[in-house]
Amino acid sequence: MLAKLHARLGDFWWYSLMMFLACRAADVLNAFVGLWLVPKYVDPSELGAVKPLTDFAAFLAVPIAVFANTFRNEMTLLATNREFGRLKSLMQGVFVSVAIFIVLALATAKWTFPLFLERIRIPAGSLAMLVIASSFLGAVSPIYNNALQALKKFKTSTIINLAGAPLRILVMLVAMPFRALSGYFLGQCAPSAFTIGACIFGLKKELSVPAKPYWNRETIRRFTGTLAIFALWALTGGTCTLIESLVLRQRLPDLDSAGYYMATRFSDISTYLYMTLAFAMFPFSAEIAKKGGDIRPLVLKATAASFAFCAVTATTFLLIGKPILALLPHGTQYAEYWWAIPCLIGISAIGTLPGLYTTAEISAGRFGFLKWLMPIEIIYPTLLLIVTGYGYFKALMPADWIEFLHFHNIYALDTMLWWMTAGQLARLVCCCFAMRKKRQ
Repeated sequence: MLAKLHARLGDFWWYSLMMFLACRAADVLNAFVGLWLVPKYVDPSELGAVKPLTDFAAFLAVPIAVFANTFRNEMTLLATNREFGRLKSLMQGVFVSVAIFIVLALATAKWTFPLFLERIRIPAGSLAMLVIASSFLGAVSPIYNNALQALKKFKTSTIINLAGAPLRILVMLVAMPFRALSGYFLGQCAPSAFTIGACIFGLKKELSVPAKPYWNRETIRRFTGTLAIFALWALTGGTCTLIESLVLRQRLPDLDSAGYYMATRFSDISTYLYMTLAFAMFPFSAEIAKKGGDIRPLVLKATAASFAFCAVTATTFLLIGKPILALLPHGTQYAEYWWAIPCLIGISAIGTLPGLYTTAEISAGRFGFLKWLMPIEIIYPTLLLIVTGYGYFKALMPADWIEFLHFHNIYALDTMLWWMTAGQLARLVCCCFAMRKKRQ
């Protein structure tokens, strides 16, 4: 019966369904972390700092993230061509790159981290090293997971994801009672480190072959061009994400930023199917593009499935969001932010098509979408900084503009969500034009 279902669904939908169902078991444990463990130990005054700290960690690891995206394309190409000797050499080179970038990140963090913690109202303590460790392990582990993805070893990847979740909880249960935020980031390190080791073991057969030279003139040319594109995109995208989360923490009151964090724990459920489809899509869309096929039908079908899942999730939390929030630690304070859950799910749904489209385009080795995506990721955070910091520009802005911003209470969570919606709508509109243009 399963074989017939597999044949009827096709490889893409079958593997997506398999990973979605299996990974949701891991998400039950992750939900325990986000919905109970973190709010239990992290005071409401510090809870809103978790996301900006995570985004700052990711920003420090931008160089490694750039390598990860570049290696993903190379790994897909090598895996498709069954060049495992060169794949082994490529993966060995990752460790050298990581060592170099860790030194650079430590030097950068020494000067920037104390200032950043001051801006988000968090005492320094021992957070710096843990944030850096979590960011680099979190950026490196996808490189090895991408090798499994390129080889379509979805079963192995699913098992690794399942095993990483309980390990994360175990570390957090031990560490968070001593220092909540430090324990949180220590827990973030554990599954990433486990993933790296498990992926190497999972690739044991493919990597048992003798290593063959990877670099040559053609590879360097292709790699350098792709690396430059990803570096530019990662810099603008990372800055955009960091500024958005920093503004949400810095400009909003502590309780508003904490309420936003708790709302995202539930709204992130709506992205589960999207993330599964994006992960499974990459090798399939790469194969379609290699054969000269059109990737848009696959993108649109995956978008429709993800959008339907978002609609069901949003409807559910419209009905039960407030009573569920009230059950959590400090729930009486967070229950009033129930309305943010369906709003955030709507924002995620708007971003589904651009996210899947760009994933498919990257797998095909096409980067024309950056012509419209990068300007948005520059303009949006710039406007966000200007509008939320309008007090610094009173001398330069017309008085009626200042009055308008003051009247609409820019320092409120609902206003910030409108800005986030506008940013995603801009991406959606540009994505639709890009897809339509190809059809003409």
